[in-house]
Amino acid sequence: MKVLLDECVPRPLKFDLIGHDVDHVTEMGWSGIKNGKLLGLAVNAGFEVLVTTDQNLQYQQNLQNFEIGILVLIAKSNRIDDLQPLVPEALNVMRGITASQLVEVRP
Repeated sequence: MKVLLDECVPRPLKFDLIGHDVDHVTEMGWSGIKNGKLLGLAVNAGFEVLVTTDQNLQYQQNLQNFEIGILVLIAKSNRIDDLQPLVPEALNVMRGITASQLVEVRP
């Protein structure tokens, strides 16, 4: 699965998402691009899932307009040490996530 890590997700988390083709927003040259435009760019580039820690995304955008699944990691911070424990469940969720679906993963 082609996965994009949002700017708020630490880049090293990509190495924990084993079995997926993972890029980070900064690697794509999309730093600073706001959510709606970012989602459009991600869809056009063939990404199937956006991984973010932005819990407000679902209230800021009509996700039905974008053919990409959204995986929201919810931890006490967006530090890698707080996010890594969520990886096993995130990988599990990615097996069944569909376009325009938002799934939250919590500890």
